Amino acid sequence: MKNIILMLALVGTCMVIGDGILTPAISVLSAVGGIKVNHADLSNEVVVLVAVVILVGLFSMQHYGTDKVGWLFAPIVLLWFLLIGGIGIFNICKYGSSVLKAFSPLYIYRYLQREGKDGWLSLGGILLSITGTEALFADLAHFPVSSVQIAFTLLVFPCLLLAYSGQAAYLMHNLDHSEDAFYRSIPDKIYWPVFVVATLAAIVASQATISATFSIIKQANAHGCFPRIKVVHTSKKFFGQIYIPDINWILMLLCIAVTAGFKNKSQIGNAYGTAVVLVMLVTTLLMILIMILVWRCHWVLVVVFTGLSLIVECTYFSAVLFKVDQGGWAPLAIAGAFLLIMYVWHYGTVKRYEFEMHSKVSMAWILGLGPSLGLVRVPGIGLVYTELANGVPHIFSHFITNLPAIHSVVVFVCVKYLPVYTVPEDERFLVKRIGPKNFHMFRCVARYGYKDLHKKDEDFEKKLFHNLFVFVKLESMMEGCSDSDDYSLYEEQTEGSRQGLLNNNANTASLNMDPTVSSVDSIVSVASPLHMNATIQSSGHVSSHTEVDEVEFLNNCRDAGVVHILGNTVVRARRDSRFHKKIAVDYIYAFLRKICRENSVIFNVPHESLLNVGQVFYV
Repeated sequence: MKNIILMLALVGTCMVIGDGILTPAISVLSAVGGIKVNHADLSNEVVVLVAVVILVGLFSMQHYGTDKVGWLFAPIVLLWFLLIGGIGIFNICKYGSSVLKAFSPLYIYRYLQREGKDGWLSLGGILLSITGTEALFADLAHFPVSSVQIAFTLLVFPCLLLAYSGQAAYLMHNLDHSEDAFYRSIPDKIYWPVFVVATLAAIVASQATISATFSIIKQANAHGCFPRIKVVHTSKKFFGQIYIPDINWILMLLCIAVTAGFKNKSQIGNAYGTAVVLVMLVTTLLMILIMILVWRCHWVLVVVFTGLSLIVECTYFSAVLFKVDQGGWAPLAIAGAFLLIMYVWHYGTVKRYEFEMHSKVSMAWILGLGPSLGLVRVPGIGLVYTELANGVPHIFSHFITNLPAIHSVVVFVCVKYLPVYTVPEDERFLVKRIGPKNFHMFRCVARYGYKDLHKKDEDFEKKLFHNLFVFVKLESMMEGCSDSDDYSLYEEQTEGSRQGLLNNNANTASLNMDPTVSSVDSIVSVASPLHMNATIQSSGHVSSHTEVDEVEFLNNCRDAGVVHILGNTVVRARRDSRFHKKIAVDYIYAFLRKICRENSVIFNVPHESLLNVGQVFYV
């Protein structure tokens, strides 16, 4: 069931990405098509060329962000809806209000009864009358739900009804103008102002879906379902405004290919309709889970919502299926390519994480090495980056068995993206000691929400050490406290935070952890009573002098130098694996790992203090 839900969510995500490609193409092409209405001698090639130039300009400006011009978007869209609503009222008054009879459901029944299969297939084109409105919901993360509901109910929906009713009234007297009914129904005196506003509105709509594509890809990346990519924040005021360079140019090339390849609005419309109706279907199916598991709705409400939604959406979907060979294949091909990339990346990431989870080094083995870990402890601090939020990673044992020395202080650093919107700054770092004090081993978990960004700055290391020093001081205070309740409260909070981190792990592989493996960084081993006794004897009340000594020791080690140790687990398919698995793991996943961003770049690790440790894992 988890795999089915995963595939369903990935299909919806890929269709949204396809929407981000098709929306700019059809919006800009439709807007520019207004030129041809007043210049009948203008060829389609010129219209396509102008549309391509606008698209190139639009995607080329993405790295500047919308911070400086974003304030124009709302007035442009507001003016656009008021104009189309006003033009609709004008046409209804001019050509007759009898068109308002179309609001009766009786006419759609008569239409389908009269036209039969042809009428049913025409629903695939009628679907385009409601597409585009989903761009409103692409900004749910930036606006309250109520604001979107008010905007849709009081402005968008009434204006759309007036606009299409007005076009229908116009067509009743001008049947030969069906191809460009909107532009031909505009009064001559305001034609060019409306054309300018229409072009600007098309750009705004395109920008909305492009930004939504960036956002959903970043969230997929945070959940381990998309290769590591560079994410740039384009605004200091508005956190959600991001730019992904690699995705931007891929979207631009695909968008130009669609625009220049089809050259026909109807074919692009078929492709667009296919993408939108599939997004609607996936959204409805996922909403069932949300209503049952999250909102705890009554089953009657769930059935009513699902039934009504699927009746409408499946009706449109059945009509769209007949247009697959007329352009509807485009979003399916685009979504298929992205689905392959996302699923293979997720599979490889999960397998690699499962390997690291089940090959963790036992605490008894670490304690058996003694405070020196069986090596020479050299001055300095070693930051060992790992994906494990608990336990000692296998890469560490691989490191110390192949090198004769290790740093005086070892800190296991784990950066986790949690399935929450954001993590407050004061709750970002969790620090815990591993082993007895004389081992000088710590764990630091840095937690980020899927909207947070692990910024490329020098403050990360500074904040990490600050939290490490605070932990050492707080630990000494707690150990010296005579009131056991205070200490237990502290332990309970720490354990609660750690459990919350593990339960909310963005990697789905954490759900498959072996329950027999201890998830606690315990310094006590049942199989090692001698070590347990030694640990108990070494614990107790610690003087402030000891606290100062350890903080000073950490500072001296930090001044001696910090080395960043990155593990690189290479995943390979076994020799007896099936052919498709070898292709997916050895070629597709390996290629994606090769072209995606390195961990050293993501963590902003200086090249001169970087040490890579590799190992091979066969699945």
